[in-house]
Amino acid sequence: MRKLTALLFSPLLALSISCSKRSNPPAMEILHPNDTLTRIEINSPQRYLLLPIEESQPEVQVRLVGDRPEDTWLDIRLAVDSIDYYVPLALPEGKSPTTVEIIGLDRKAISYEKMQLADTFDTSAKDYYCPAYHHSPAYGWMNDPNGMIYKDGVYHLYYQYNPYGSKWGNMYWGHSSSRDLIHWEHHDLALARDTLGHIFSGSAILDKQGTAGFGKDAILAYYTAHNTHAGKQWQAQCLAYSLDNGKTFTKYAGNPILTPFDGVSDFRDPKVFWYAPEKSWYMIVSADKEMRFYRSQDLKKWDYVSAFGEGYGARPNQFECPDFFQLTDETTGKEKWVMIVNINPGCAFGGSATEYFVGSFDGKEFVPETAPEIAHWLDFGKDHYALVTFHNTGARTIGIPWVSNWQYANVTPFKQTRGTNGLPRDLFLFTKDGTSYVGARPSKEVEALRKEQVSLSLPQSIGEEVRLSDALKGLEDSFELELELTPAAKTTRVGLVLSNELGDELPIYLDLEKERITMDRTKSGLIDFGTKATPHDRESNDWRDRDGVNYQNDFAIATWAPLSLCTGKTYKLRLFVDRSMAELFVQGGRIAMTNLIFPRKPYSTLRLYSEGGATQLHSAKLYRLGL
Repeated sequence: MRKLTALLFSPLLALSISCSKRSNPPAMEILHPNDTLTRIEINSPQRYLLLPIEESQPEVQVRLVGDRPEDTWLDIRLAVDSIDYYVPLALPEGKSPTTVEIIGLDRKAISYEKMQLADTFDTSAKDYYCPAYHHSPAYGWMNDPNGMIYKDGVYHLYYQYNPYGSKWGNMYWGHSSSRDLIHWEHHDLALARDTLGHIFSGSAILDKQGTAGFGKDAILAYYTAHNTHAGKQWQAQCLAYSLDNGKTFTKYAGNPILTPFDGVSDFRDPKVFWYAPEKSWYMIVSADKEMRFYRSQDLKKWDYVSAFGEGYGARPNQFECPDFFQLTDETTGKEKWVMIVNINPGCAFGGSATEYFVGSFDGKEFVPETAPEIAHWLDFGKDHYALVTFHNTGARTIGIPWVSNWQYANVTPFKQTRGTNGLPRDLFLFTKDGTSYVGARPSKEVEALRKEQVSLSLPQSIGEEVRLSDALKGLEDSFELELELTPAAKTTRVGLVLSNELGDELPIYLDLEKERITMDRTKSGLIDFGTKATPHDRESNDWRDRDGVNYQNDFAIATWAPLSLCTGKTYKLRLFVDRSMAELFVQGGRIAMTNLIFPRKPYSTLRLYSEGGATQLHSAKLYRLGL
């Protein structure tokens, strides 16, 4: 990641809690006009007002007083008793004086004494569990990837972002870019919360012909505005356009461009795509428990076409973050449509997950190949959500997920930075036993992360156990492990275990009797925060009591995938570990499994074992990874 400028705290900061006038006003003056309102008069503005945050406190309301649409009330957990970290509130350039208002903060709160003016903000300090080679924000909270687009050799990744704390809230679109999907550069906010509400998820397209009227090659961003009116949730689709290759956006004056015809309150996450047979643009929007298709000729006015989803897949559920694209089946050569449906709740292991449907589309209706009760998962871990794909990548279909689960996303043991993306993965279609499935293999660019191959001394045949006590030492939980193995006919279980001297361990094993591959994080490190999870009362597709899941709490659980998706008796495993996450790919991506982990110290020992019979080890490769 590119570091932002280092922080230089202003030594000339003067604070005053007073209502009297001064001939030489201090740099910052704090006034209390009444019991609930605080007004901060900044007479010598610098670039930022640094706000101290205490995550355990309730949110108070903060705003810059001004006439810009983004000068709206923000929800911020200002420090009362102690400070967890600071966040920067950007001040208007060249404006003096500047006023900030706060509602609901106790007059005795230490925030009044500790807030500071500064020209720069330091993002170099990272949480212990922040990943070393995965994309994450410079600070604050991140969830869904949004508006992913490729243009002029650059991948643009926008994302749901709260720059004012590391818990969900104050939704903006953050922005990072990369030329290789690995090295990411952070940019200024792309879309700011405004009077219409939060900036929720959406997509982006390249308007090559200038159909929308903003000029050729404009980038159009479609997003959901979210607000609450009279206690009721309101969501509508909006449009913004960029004429400088996605650096800045102008919101369309005619927003919102699409509201629900039936008043449904959950109506969000627009995905726009081109359908050549009709020579039309289409938009797919999640609407409670279904996906709705709309069509447009000018990218502004949208007409309803049809809906899909009611009664399909895991239930009960809430549809979110759709995607829709074509893939060519690597087994049959046939081209089919794929609908990505991120659901919350409904995950096989509790909480949120990514589901998909394969079928046909004729410009009017999407018809799936599977029966309504069938649920297909793109990833068999518990921390893979909101995956969407890049627009304008040619023959490749490249997706990136958010790595977390809504059951516990707000309480994971991060501090100043909470949220990360999974590795970029190329999606593909294959057929097994007459059924179409979508796989996900790590994108080829990931191999550039390999900094060094680490020697492993392993036998060609694994008996009961092989232990390499220091195999992972010094890798700091940033590595890739590749194994290719063939269990004997009598083998019942074969697996590997990562562990450290504190007793934290992560077993990954093939249960050949139950025909599963399992990742068990019940003893992987910090797990107790899983007792603070927020499970959904209406969640029925819950496997916590089923054999082999080993449920301890909503985080401490084992996840598994059916080996029936694989072919042959030789298994190729590719495992990526990056401090707080483990991503497993089997048989070239026919199975993917993504889980968060929080070992108290880096794993240092690698153990391989085989039960019931020996296992032939064809190859074992270990790489130290880094940027």
